[in-house]
Amino acid sequence: MSKPLVIVESPAKAKKISEFLGGDYVVEASVGHIRDLPSKGLSIDVDSDFKTEYEVNPNKKDVIKRLKALLKDADELYLATDEDREGEAIAWHLQEVLKPKVPVRRMVFHEITRGAIEHAVENARDIDYHRVDAQETRRIVDRLYGYPVSQIMWRKVNRGLSAGRVQSPAVRLVVERERERIAFVAADYWDLTAAFPTDPAFTARLVALDGKRVATGRDFGQDGRVTRDDVAVVDEPTATSLRTRLDEQRYTVRSIDEKPWRSRPKPPFMTSTLQQEGGRKLRMSANQVMRIAQGLYEKGYITYMRTDSTTLSQTAIDAARSQVRELYGADYVPAEPRQYAGKSKNAQEAHEAIRPAGETFRTPDQVKGELRKDELGLYDLIWKRTVASQMEDAVGRTISMRIVAEARADDGQPANECTFGASGRVITFPGYLKAYVEDSDDDDAERDDAESVLPAVTEGDALPTPALTADGHTTSPPARFTEASLVKRMEELGIGRPSTYASIMTTIQDRGYVFKKGNALVPTWTAFAVVNVLERQFGEYVDYEFTAKMEDDLDLIAVGQEDRVPYLKRFWFGDDGSSGGPGARKGLSVVVDEALEKVDAAEVNTFPLGMDENGEMVVAKPGRYGPYVKRGDDDTASIPEGLPPDELTLDKALELLAAPKGDEPIGEHPESGLPVYVKTGRYGPYVQLGDQDTLPPDEKPKMESLLKDMKPEEVTLDDALRLLSLPRVVGTDEETGLPVLARNGRYGPYISKGDEKGADARSLESEDELFTVDMARAKALFAEPKRRRGQAAPKPPLRELGDDPVSEKPVVVKDGRFGPYVTDGETNASLRKGDLVEEITIERAAELLQIRRETNPPKKKAGARKKATKKKATKKKTAAKKSVAKKKATKKASE
Repeated sequence: MSKPLVIVESPAKAKKISEFLGGDYVVEASVGHIRDLPSKGLSIDVDSDFKTEYEVNPNKKDVIKRLKALLKDADELYLATDEDREGEAIAWHLQEVLKPKVPVRRMVFHEITRGAIEHAVENARDIDYHRVDAQETRRIVDRLYGYPVSQIMWRKVNRGLSAGRVQSPAVRLVVERERERIAFVAADYWDLTAAFPTDPAFTARLVALDGKRVATGRDFGQDGRVTRDDVAVVDEPTATSLRTRLDEQRYTVRSIDEKPWRSRPKPPFMTSTLQQEGGRKLRMSANQVMRIAQGLYEKGYITYMRTDSTTLSQTAIDAARSQVRELYGADYVPAEPRQYAGKSKNAQEAHEAIRPAGETFRTPDQVKGELRKDELGLYDLIWKRTVASQMEDAVGRTISMRIVAEARADDGQPANECTFGASGRVITFPGYLKAYVEDSDDDDAERDDAESVLPAVTEGDALPTPALTADGHTTSPPARFTEASLVKRMEELGIGRPSTYASIMTTIQDRGYVFKKGNALVPTWTAFAVVNVLERQFGEYVDYEFTAKMEDDLDLIAVGQEDRVPYLKRFWFGDDGSSGGPGARKGLSVVVDEALEKVDAAEVNTFPLGMDENGEMVVAKPGRYGPYVKRGDDDTASIPEGLPPDELTLDKALELLAAPKGDEPIGEHPESGLPVYVKTGRYGPYVQLGDQDTLPPDEKPKMESLLKDMKPEEVTLDDALRLLSLPRVVGTDEETGLPVLARNGRYGPYISKGDEKGADARSLESEDELFTVDMARAKALFAEPKRRRGQAAPKPPLRELGDDPVSEKPVVVKDGRFGPYVTDGETNASLRKGDLVEEITIERAAELLQIRRETNPPKKKAGARKKATKKKATKKKTAAKKSVAKKKATKKASE
């Protein structure tokens, strides 16, 4: 009997939906996209209305074969991919590849609940080709932008680089912030705080001196100078003098200003705000947030997680208000439901906000046993934000107090009127704060639910003598972007879509444009070079307004008010202004051709740092083997990995250039007379005996790596000779007669019997043992079980970080062959550029472990495969025996 075939993207989604549809439907997964543009080449015929050459993903051929087989027995096809434009395009691709001969319906839903799925079946529609056009236009523009512009990067900066319509503006934002930090000049200023021993005690800060407001950090510009004339800058001598001259003086309350305070709840989550708050509260990356949210959606716990809408359906509003009444009481439910208008420049389809799924919400306690720790944390966040959005305002009152005291005249200093300020806040009704408090990107910002109580005093009251403290401050450069704050800024500028933010955060890190230092995003010198090229030759295409405008254009295509072919022609070939658009402009194809001629590779890859004492320019440059500093024609030095651009000052560059290069020998070998060098190579610093000028043509110089605690600039000739004495003969093995050698290898120090490949070897515990190990110690080591070369005895962890939210197992930092790594006992992940052992957090470790899991899923054990093969072979053998037996029986019966 024929049944309708329902196709969704993921197996998890298919499993959940099949539970609701039952045996009357066949539900199968396409496992994401089934075809795309080829990975190499443009694959777009720009002269034939931008006809595309799609290809089926090689790993999806079996999926398509299975879907076609199921389709033969189906009487209807429901394409139930996600409800956004990307999902619409996937549905169209499925229809194009499967070529169904049965009716095709588009089935969309915002949540995976029984009611939503049944409603989607009953209200299935046709594929919306306007939405498909919008998504395909995005894909074509991304290829038209990315492919040729990336080629420019390969030629002018370095091979293997890429550019992207959204990726490039994101990198530009990070680079611009780093430029601000490089240009920043710090300024020092001081203030006074007065701690009053009242009941309750409180502190006040010096806010005015002789009626002039005291300068704070925000009054200084990027150049370290005060930006206004009506403020008083307090320096250290002034602060110290005031503290002395205010001692035992009278402090009087000059004014008390009390005002009502009210705070409204924040809207429910959309994709960008969920990523931001997930980063702040749960310390998750944007990619982690979206991965977990995807799982919660597919399991039926939350609504669709890619949306830029803050709207709630009436069903959701009713569910939230009912839950507020039940959990917090009727006083917390506002008289009218709250409605939220989206602030995004490019609000896409009329999706709902992200909320708990269903007509009634399950509390976090109700789903606690069903979800992993990380899933529960994100669900708890979504549930609280949704419920709080339908609660009453938090109300209270704020109090601002001004206190005056006179600093007496002393030591030639005139008397000064000092005004101190204190503020307090009392919350009289918590409202939505009972359920949820939003975090801030500013660690120093006061939380919405924070209270501070001032004593009950009136104007004219005298206060007890306070304890005065003079505090020095230094202005800080603009904070680097975190993933959360970069997503927020991109959203404000209208760059990208909810579905792109997480992938962009991953891409700019994987491509080597950005690395993490803690949670901060730090651009590399390669990113600086790429942005140089883009700004100088592709200014319009990395302009934030252009990127946002394109999103508006795609919106018009999605609703049928714009045709994609004319739009693509204007983008690629240009516009003479006759189309009624914004005016004449060059097409990207023209700009690309011009860039090949105009872009000076040397110029865009050179970043001046300043002049040395001889007036010679010192510059930073990205290189094939990493960034380096350069002075003159051939004086270079590598920039240490993980050093942020704003920390590469002229002094630091000169320090790097002053380190030994290995061009000049540090002395001669006393026996051979050969020169001894200290050099730095691709794999680190080493010492070298001899060179091409002093050795026979067919003889290579002897080299030995420096020990871990050695610095190239501090290595003496004695140190080098000691290293060059390796391998050291410890003695002779009694059984084999072979020499026992102590040597330093790629994986650390070890001893071996003989020098040939595959010699019996044992690891030494430390590099010091290379010079101290004797035959007694060697015999003891060889008596131990043999380990794999380089496999030393297990080392204790460097740090213990806490439990991983996915595996819920303890995570530690260990020192491995290739450097430090984090592990939960099941998954290992190396620390990346910018990750320091002493600074890494459990949140960052969890992110690295998850990236490792997703890029390298665990393989089945060889034993299991052999067992399965053996089982399969046994089944075949049994089947063959049965077949022979059956033939014999048939033959016998016929006789």
